[in-house]
Amino acid sequence: MADQDNNTKAALHSLDRLYQTIAARKAAASDQSYTAQLLAAAPEKPARKLCEEATEVLIEALNGDQAKLATESADLLYHLLVVWAAAGLSPQDVWAELDRREGVSGLVEKQNRLSPSEMIKD
Repeated sequence: MADQDNNTKAALHSLDRLYQTIAARKAAASDQSYTAQLLAAAPEKPARKLCEEATEVLIEALNGDQAKLATESADLLYHLLVVWAAAGLSPQDVWAELDRREGVSGLVEKQNRLSPSEMIKD
């Protein structure tokens, strides 16, 4: 059984494993889990925390401290996965979108997307 768990762990990326843990917390009591607290207050609280962590990543990127940037980046990724879980979006959905974009110029890909103002329907 332990070998199977180790093989499964090795086969999944750490972000996929973290997402599985986050998704499992949906059923946890919010007084027992920070993740459950975030999910219970979705979408507002996870989205706000994601924004907060993105700002902290920005600050550390500008400060040039790689260790702090790595720490804040890990926090950002965790909160992004919480937002995905709250929205019912799986990492595989995002990986598929990244695969779709592979080999496409970033300039071309951006040109093919609608701007936020174009997305708003009257």
